[in-house]
Amino acid sequence: MRPTTKDLAKAAGVSLATVDRVLNGRPGVRKKTVQAVNEAIERIGFTRNQSAANLARGRHYRFQFLLPETGDDFLTSVIERIEEASAAFRSESLDISMRQVLSNDPHVTAKILSRLSPTRVDGVAIMAPESPQVRDATTRLMERGVEVVQFISGQPGLRPLDFIGVDNYAAGATAGRLLGRFLGSRGGKILVVSETMNSLDSVERRLGFDTVLTSDFPNLTALPSLETYGDPDRTSTVIANSFANHPDIVGAYLLSPEARPALQALCATSDPFGQVILAHERTAYTEKRLRDGTLDAVIAQNPGHLVRSAVRLLRARSDGREPYASQEKIRLEILIKENLGQY
Repeated sequence: MRPTTKDLAKAAGVSLATVDRVLNGRPGVRKKTVQAVNEAIERIGFTRNQSAANLARGRHYRFQFLLPETGDDFLTSVIERIEEASAAFRSESLDISMRQVLSNDPHVTAKILSRLSPTRVDGVAIMAPESPQVRDATTRLMERGVEVVQFISGQPGLRPLDFIGVDNYAAGATAGRLLGRFLGSRGGKILVVSETMNSLDSVERRLGFDTVLTSDFPNLTALPSLETYGDPDRTSTVIANSFANHPDIVGAYLLSPEARPALQALCATSDPFGQVILAHERTAYTEKRLRDGTLDAVIAQNPGHLVRSAVRLLRARSDGREPYASQEKIRLEILIKENLGQY
């Protein structure tokens, strides 16, 4: 049987009331007594039932997802999973909400973060590109007592802040490996399209992609990254110009999470079936393009897992306990036409 608070009180030689004060970090307990309780916790292997403790105290969590103002299919998938999580976690006293308020301007994002207060929210998951302004704003937010998770955008290990998402260097390297293998001995140039290279995740993906392609596939040359800035007209123009200037393009890597604009422009300019084309993130659109053969593979991360992990991390940090790192590791998924299933 798991040790109870009664067992802990007996092992520490204190009352139940004292154990309760120590576990909840309340004042009025001598340092020597706190040390005795902590030593007893280690000795008997006591693990607190946090759910029961929260229920007894009427603890309620308020978590919020801060998302970009605009987005396409992938953002829609994320929003749907947040709505599911909101309903699923409600019975566990979790109030999960979201706001689409973040712009591409880091100063605007920082201003929004500066207005968040621990009186209204316990934790936030922020889907914003890494920038000095956002870094400073999240640091100050945490100093005010609000837990923060970098959600999808950001970079693991860059600073002491939780990150939920895939290893973007590995994602780019995987794309390079797949393109090289799929093209075999065929030589030529690879089109690389990104919404913006000011995003750290795009930089990391490009770096991983180039590392593999350069070292292992000398028959292929990756062209400079095309930045679309989310503008359909610009996307069509820059892709058309690339094919006009490089008739030996044999493949394309669409490294941003929203593949639709770039792939539509690519199909309007060239024959997609004469190339190997890779994209990121599973959406209704990319799944359809996999099934009809326009896309050869999609490198994805499960949006449901992303959302649930963010919630679990915020809850663990709010409780002052360490999360299970292995549970929150987001896997890279390689999808092709033949292995499409339901999430």
